[in-house]
Amino acid sequence: MNRIALDLQREIRDKLGLYVTVGMGDNPLLAKLAMDNYAKHNDNMRALIRYEDVPNKLWTIPKMTDFWGIGKRTEKRLNKLGITSIKELANADPLLLKQKLGTIGLQHFFHANGIDESNVREKYTPKSTSFSNSQILPRDYHKQREIELVIKEMAENLAIRLRKGGKLASNLSLYAGAASTSEYSSVKVSRNIEATQNTEELQDLAISLFREKYQGGAIRQIGISGNQLSDSCVKQLSLFEGVQENQINKKQESLQKAIDEIRETFDFLSIQKASSLSEGSRVIYRNKLIGGHAASQDKEEKDVS
Repeated sequence: MNRIALDLQREIRDKLGLYVTVGMGDNPLLAKLAMDNYAKHNDNMRALIRYEDVPNKLWTIPKMTDFWGIGKRTEKRLNKLGITSIKELANADPLLLKQKLGTIGLQHFFHANGIDESNVREKYTPKSTSFSNSQILPRDYHKQREIELVIKEMAENLAIRLRKGGKLASNLSLYAGAASTSEYSSVKVSRNIEATQNTEELQDLAISLFREKYQGGAIRQIGISGNQLSDSCVKQLSLFEGVQENQINKKQESLQKAIDEIRETFDFLSIQKASSLSEGSRVIYRNKLIGGHAASQDKEEKDVS
């Protein structure tokens, strides 16, 4: 194992010019603890912890917060139970830990004894990613046409991000937060859709969702997200889409990608719809806010991360 670690260090050094630390162990937890608490302090930048080393190498870690998964808050809770070291944690009553800390208490007990049941051989299947953005409006929007204008602008922003990321969205979610002065409820709606990254399709769908649930009243916050993403290169063809309609969609996609490229090369505001000059529009302000780049509170979520 030590030889493999040495070869790995040398290969990374030769190819990338980086010197890396390597932790080794009988399970992922022990390898992690070996790296954090020993390898970083060794001249060869390598360390190994076997199961038989647990009493000498885990229980002797001086600070509880140096142990994986234990922060200051958890340390304080353990201290209240009379547990002030990893050795005391390893020899504590597991039933008491579960009673006071829940299942995480049991996990800390097992970890303190060097037990880790995670399996790195299992194939990792990442959860779908969602693209979303939201904004708080500068004032209460009372007029429906102004609200829908912002929704369209945000749907366009979502479509651009999907195309840039090479993704299609199979679910669309919309949130329109009611103003504090409104007597009506906020709009919260989500709908499965045919996978798309088309600007006009997403705009139409977003407006349709909004009109379906909107009962009136002022809106102060709007959020939109495309969920259940898939790669755009594997788009499924519709049996109900005619040849002519398919050709129109392809022309729209080509046009939208061309506009994306122009905006990427010059400036996002280099091509804009006339509606961006309308009262209530946010696109010009938000794109000037950060040097011409999209200024929405974008976030990429991995029902991960």
